[in-house]
Amino acid sequence: MKKLDKKQIAARVARDIPDGAYVNLGIGLPTLVADHLPRGREIILHSENGILGVGPKPAPGEEDEDLINAGKEPVTLLPGGAYFHHADSFGMIRGRHLDFCILGAFQVSVAGDLANWHTGGADAIPAVGGAMDLAVGAKKVLVMMEHLTKSGESKIVERCTYPLTGARCVNRIYTDLAVIDVKPDGLQVVEMVEGLSFDELQRLSGVPLRRLATAA
Repeated sequence: MKKLDKKQIAARVARDIPDGAYVNLGIGLPTLVADHLPRGREIILHSENGILGVGPKPAPGEEDEDLINAGKEPVTLLPGGAYFHHADSFGMIRGRHLDFCILGAFQVSVAGDLANWHTGGADAIPAVGGAMDLAVGAKKVLVMMEHLTKSGESKIVERCTYPLTGARCVNRIYTDLAVIDVKPDGLQVVEMVEGLSFDELQRLSGVPLRRLATAA
């Protein structure tokens, strides 16, 4: 079994984004998706600090300190891109004008609950940012994350033990091991990495999974 690396997860997510979609990329791992969007497909990236038409990361030495995403990382602006007020940006989110939001996560429950802003640690700084708005404002929420924690525990859980970002909001989960849909009747495995059996994925996940007939 060979796990996907972060760039491979991003490329897998990018393949599922349809032409003409308006997409918000969350802080961290999801920002990699911008560098892997299929050529010839027009996808408009949104950043909640007030940018529409975000492009890939700038080449080294070509960064513009005044052009950053919500995670304070330098970005580029594609032809036709626009800047606008922070309040207008959240008006787009809350008005359900975004087709997809791609977020990282600490935990996702079998019901699609999302916990991605705080582990509950006493020394952690709470910083939910716009994640709660995005989780309920986007038409579809996609999660990118490693399947297991550093200690080997599944990030897909029966019930989230960390503070929730949103309840029943996640539509699809992309990990370094599998692609899993969140359905009303449970979790459905769409794909698995080469060399990983369904039984092993089930064991690692520790929650009930169903296998799509074409999952491989």
